Amino acid sequence: MGASLSSPATTVKAEVATVPAQLGLPQQGCPMHQQHQKGAPPSECPMHQAGTQATPPAGPVHQERAYEFVECPMRAAEGSTQRLSDIDPTNMMPPPNQQPAPDQPFLLAVNREESKIPRTGTDQNWVYPSAQMFWNAMLRKGWRWKDDNLSPDDMTNIIKIHNRNNEQAWNEILKWEALHAGDCPCGPSLKRFGGKAKDFSPRARIRHWMGYELPFDRHDWIVDRCGKEVRYVIDYYEGDIDKDTFQFSVLDVRPALDSLEAVCDRIKVAWWRWTS
Repeated sequence: MGASLSSPATTVKAEVATVPAQLGLPQQGCPMHQQHQKGAPPSECPMHQAGTQATPPAGPVHQERAYEFVECPMRAAEGSTQRLSDIDPTNMMPPPNQQPAPDQPFLLAVNREESKIPRTGTDQNWVYPSAQMFWNAMLRKGWRWKDDNLSPDDMTNIIKIHNRNNEQAWNEILKWEALHAGDCPCGPSLKRFGGKAKDFSPRARIRHWMGYELPFDRHDWIVDRCGKEVRYVIDYYEGDIDKDTFQFSVLDVRPALDSLEAVCDRIKVAWWRWTS
């Protein structure tokens, strides 16, 4: 938790499904996953009080369609066309692109894996990108596949590592949030997030001045603690990959020093570590 190095957590194996763009219509009838039956939250939970209307999803709009690619990726891929009106106003990003790039050397999976991270304002979890979405996103950022010798299996492993990192980060956040379990009986959820790869945190800079490496990535996650927004900073450091769990990164997860409460949490945990 916080400054400590994260421990491995269970990861869900991604299922690979490749869909050639040239194959016409998929077979009739796609097996659908049964909807998860979730128990009712505690009556004292302020986010689920009777008579209140659910808050609209705060995350990207495309998450609403994400479950189509979890349940039946072949059928969902057929209707994945982009329009200017589909631009998400919350992050000014286009909808997920599940179509192969013009010069793509091989076909990639379009199925998406459901995370274990609750999504604020809904009864569903966040859904991870497919291998095809990840490929297209890297192209938008300037990556050129011809500079690397990648295979479909490499992309599958990249997706597994990506998903594992996020599950690991959420598990670390839950350890911090346990300090406020009494304030939020229904548990926290992830409202939104953003990457700040080159915007190094003060903690990362101080570590670098002391001779340690800089993180290769940084994320800021906004967590909803039963109506209260709490920002967490996550620094990603390179580590040795575990081929069994696909754990690759060493994470430094802690609440941002945006409030006196966060400062107290950081001091409390630092004292526990020092005296344990």
